[in-house]
Amino acid sequence: MPHESLDTARRQLTAAGVDPFDERVYREMLVRHTAAPAELAAPLDCSTDRAARSLDRLRELGLVGRLSGARRRYAAIEPVAAIEALVRSRTAELDTVREAAGELSRLFDAAQSGGTEEVEVVVGSEALGRWFVRLQQEAREEVITLDRPPYALTTSNPVEATALTRGVRYRAVYAPEALEWPGVLGDIRELISRGEEARVLPGLRVKLAIADRRLALLPLSLDFTGEVRAAVLRPSALLDGLVDYWELCWRTATPLDAPADDPLAEDDRRMLTLLVAGLKDEAIARQLGWSVRTMRRRISALNDKLGAANRFQAGVIATRRGWI
Repeated sequence: MPHESLDTARRQLTAAGVDPFDERVYREMLVRHTAAPAELAAPLDCSTDRAARSLDRLRELGLVGRLSGARRRYAAIEPVAAIEALVRSRTAELDTVREAAGELSRLFDAAQSGGTEEVEVVVGSEALGRWFVRLQQEAREEVITLDRPPYALTTSNPVEATALTRGVRYRAVYAPEALEWPGVLGDIRELISRGEEARVLPGLRVKLAIADRRLALLPLSLDFTGEVRAAVLRPSALLDGLVDYWELCWRTATPLDAPADDPLAEDDRRMLTLLVAGLKDEAIARQLGWSVRTMRRRISALNDKLGAANRFQAGVIATRRGWI
């Protein structure tokens, strides 16, 4: 579709809380699919900084996702699901916003084929990232996940924070490797404060996200350096089996959030949780901002407090008491 058509029906997303300039940026992103802020400055006649700020606002609204990697680059999210999520959070001018979503959907040139099949294979890290956002936006009741590196998008998840405010329940099982990823533990603790239920399970070998037990996203490989392939699963025996597998992982995982009557100091509980999760001393010290010597001294003091002979026994005792 030619660029001139993007000038029609401007400001249709204002009712959904999208600034008119941000809508221009989003429309440009839909044509390009991916872009860095500097690439948008010339066609939008703005500074790179203004384009970057707009992209960050669009990311908070779930309209674009930031791709992983050192270079700051964004990908457009499929409009129908993204804008419908905005519509559900507001009550004014619903018809106008849905009409805008339909127009933007026609501009989106990468619509997936075979959407009615029980198993659909999508290709590319951008497609994987878009589907992860879309799955969360379509959830009405619950999102359950198995989480481990690598990541197609950045590790923070503003879409989850928005979904939690509209009553969607999130339960996540994390691999210890995720807690070692820069910034992830802080992101998890922030989501826990917003309502996420989080647990950690060593040996987790898959990534998985399921919405309302009717739609799942399963990367077919953990090698994100080449062509990424993922399965989108709809109601089927295979999806039922994945739900059962998630439930098994959830039951055997260790909670990351503290009980209300937790008698441990916050730092001690975090240290013990990471120990039980299987992280090495160096990784735990790095996460807590301690030296390895300080961490080992705290472990010794914690063993004395629990009456444990070693760190493994300390973890068993604390788990039995419901402290972690």
